[in-house]
Amino acid sequence: MVDSLASLIAASVAFVGTHFAMSHPLRAPLVKVLGAGGFMIAYSLVSAACVAWMYFAFVATPAGAPLWGDYGDAVWMVASIITLVAMVLFAGSFVGNPALPAPGAEKAALREPSGVFRVTRHPMMWGFALWALAHLIAAPTARTVVIALAIGLLALVGAHLQDRKKEALMGDAWQRWEAKTSYWPRFGKVVSAGPIAWVGGLAVWLGASWLHAMDAGVWRWV
Repeated sequence: MVDSLASLIAASVAFVGTHFAMSHPLRAPLVKVLGAGGFMIAYSLVSAACVAWMYFAFVATPAGAPLWGDYGDAVWMVASIITLVAMVLFAGSFVGNPALPAPGAEKAALREPSGVFRVTRHPMMWGFALWALAHLIAAPTARTVVIALAIGLLALVGAHLQDRKKEALMGDAWQRWEAKTSYWPRFGKVVSAGPIAWVGGLAVWLGASWLHAMDAGVWRWV
């Protein structure tokens, strides 16, 4: 277990480290050498390799006993609700998101926030962070803690760094977007995230929890 857990830690460090490095200090020099298309291919290959390494190291590491707490239904219910909110934010982040590298991003940043962007300007990142929190609550085994901390760190620090990068790339448009939105989620606005976010989020939540290795979400009580 020690060797496989060490491999999982190394894979998680590599995953987070390469994402930060290739998204920020190494991005410009790599784009200059490889071109925009070549950079995206290299970025995708490195990311895929790290994810594969994490997956196989995770599977090879025995689950072991929880480091704290237990698997009681109350804990699972709280974690399931947090995961549902995470999936709603994630699903809604694909519609009108000025942070995505897509045509019209600058124009989107000048609009009034709607949907999940009334909750936070980083719905995708907070979706990952809340997913990580839910797993820390429901299944705090050594291997899950490693994965959850890596994903949570990448999401929250990455969101902050993304603001800095977008300020440099989009200037006034992103600064206006920042003034109209919040880094920290306003969870009271989740209920008004819109039908696309809720329908998509519910679908992902139900599907992912059904495929889970352990009974999770609503399937735990069905």
